[in-house]
Amino acid sequence: MIWFFIIAVLPYFIIFLLIYRNLLKIRTFKEEGISLIKVSVVIACRNEEKNLPFLLNDLSSQDYDPDLYEVIIVDDNSSDSTSGVASGFNQIKFLRILANPGRGKKSAIRTGIYAASGELIITTDADCRMGKRWISIISEFYNASGNEMIIAPVKLEDKPGFSGRFRELEFLSLQGITAATAQANNPVMCNGANLAFTKNAYLRHSGNLHNEILSGDDIFLLHSLKKEPNSKIAWLSSVEGTVTTCQSDSLSSFLKQRARWLSKAGSYNDRFTRLLSIVTFVTILAIIFFLISGIFNHKFLVIFLVSLIIKSIPDYLILSETTLRYNKRNLLKWFLPSQIVYPFYVIAVTIRSLIQRNKWE
Repeated sequence: MIWFFIIAVLPYFIIFLLIYRNLLKIRTFKEEGISLIKVSVVIACRNEEKNLPFLLNDLSSQDYDPDLYEVIIVDDNSSDSTSGVASGFNQIKFLRILANPGRGKKSAIRTGIYAASGELIITTDADCRMGKRWISIISEFYNASGNEMIIAPVKLEDKPGFSGRFRELEFLSLQGITAATAQANNPVMCNGANLAFTKNAYLRHSGNLHNEILSGDDIFLLHSLKKEPNSKIAWLSSVEGTVTTCQSDSLSSFLKQRARWLSKAGSYNDRFTRLLSIVTFVTILAIIFFLISGIFNHKFLVIFLVSLIIKSIPDYLILSETTLRYNKRNLLKWFLPSQIVYPFYVIAVTIRSLIQRNKWE
């Protein structure tokens, strides 16, 4: 039994400790001159009439040359006034509203990118908010680095109560892993709410995005581009380059979203991404197994506590550094209860992903 414990939990400890070490190497981007490249901001949206005005206001307030950026809204078969809200907005010089000829977010993103005239594509979501330097910072980073893909920070809005704090911590842990693995030139994740890439890179890899799956445009593009020799993918560490996104309205919608993310994991062909997924899931199963076994034999409770502590050490280090960078240190007081709940959350999401239909809502 002790060997099972070592095999199950120790790899998690080692791998995520290495991730933490890479997280410490990240430096904040310092502005370098003025970028004059053409940028296309592509937003796929469905039934977003309430959120869209806030996003459009933020985009109209950008300090980037209005002649050098366009905003493309792609309406994915909305049943509300999403297209009408976008069409009635006149404060962005180059604003285009397109209808998705297909179905799903991936098809909508593809429609927008094919129509884009910019050298650099930036994607975000209709429920996101950003500062006036957002386009400028991403464009300047691209200009300075020449990276074909830029993974930029996303943070969740504040929401009171344990559920809201748990979601923020879970999301920040994903952001920390995303940043650290990109820093190590072995990125495993990205988020389409704040992602930039060249149109040329997208066109080269558009055939590898698993079009049979409605979502996953961001991750599949990352994994496909990563396979290229000498691919240039980087994390942008910048407060001004960060977007804030809304939390799910309810716990059910949150679990549905995470289940949708997990349901794509079977199609991932990146080895390191699969390794992280397997190691994490095995560790979670081991912790739950030791807890349940402890009900019948108290000796297992000791193993449960030791395994939980070993898992929690790198988790806490990663979150400690990430919350510092996102000015969210107050969330760490929720760390311990979140660690206890997390294994059951993973199991709940896994079960839901197995029965949930493949759709983007």
